[in-house]
Amino acid sequence: MSVLEELSAATRRVSEKAAGAAVAIGRDRRGTGVVIGPGQVLTNAHNLRDRTTEVTFADGRSVQGVTAGIDADGDLAVLTVDTADAPPVEWADAVPGVGDAVFAVSAGQRARRVTFGLVSAVDRTFRGPGGRRVTGSIEHTAPLARGSSGGPLTDAEGRLLGLNTHRLGEGFYLAVPADAGLKERVARLAAGVSPERRRLGVALAPAFVAARLRRSVGLPEREGLLVRGVEEGSVADRAGLRQGDLLVAADGRQLSTADDLFEILAGDAVTINLTVVRGADELAVALTFLADAPSEEGTV
Repeated sequence: MSVLEELSAATRRVSEKAAGAAVAIGRDRRGTGVVIGPGQVLTNAHNLRDRTTEVTFADGRSVQGVTAGIDADGDLAVLTVDTADAPPVEWADAVPGVGDAVFAVSAGQRARRVTFGLVSAVDRTFRGPGGRRVTGSIEHTAPLARGSSGGPLTDAEGRLLGLNTHRLGEGFYLAVPADAGLKERVARLAAGVSPERRRLGVALAPAFVAARLRRSVGLPEREGLLVRGVEEGSVADRAGLRQGDLLVAADGRQLSTADDLFEILAGDAVTINLTVVRGADELAVALTFLADAPSEEGTV
């Protein structure tokens, strides 16, 4: 059998085994999901707009799904939905390496698609909807049309290798690997356990934007993170932070990027001491963490 014949045969196998598990997410088919078990669909968190969403199966049936659990920072969500006879995808035994053949399956927009590509890199990083880094992803070249995020990345037997999540420029795509860690996270989400991460409750601009804005109004340059907005009732709001404040240090650690702040927030200290520059004045602000409601997308 020639290479082309083998590729054609593999594409047909993937279509037969995995395409039936791919579902369209949203009435406008803005994304894709994959059936992972009876009554369970895995997709990207960024595909959801509310606690309920329309799910369309390969046979054309459309039903409302309800969010069981969501990890906005990891860009994952599990929906509870009547999957009827839709076959769940089979998980692969191992994560692929560079050079391995992969197939992307999508159900978004107008048609189900199966495309072929190669793993071009591993352990890549991207940012989830909330701005936190998502590490360990698979970079591949299987083309994805709009509405494909949340769909399965499979091997030649249609077994799940990853969840397509992020589009890079110039024909490269990232998928969250379907490893033991993902299985564990998905199981928790399916059980209704959504991860809770501490948030400050601010929208931030990067350091170079802060430097440019301070220069434009004649203020001395300081390295830090510029507060673009503060959520009402958040930790930041209770501590008195304002739009335009510059966060320069937390517990004595210089804040150069949002990741510096994320690492501080990942600790378990009840109080975090911020150094804040407001105009030309330097202030000490104590943040006290209590039980907070979930923050909006795009905030720290």
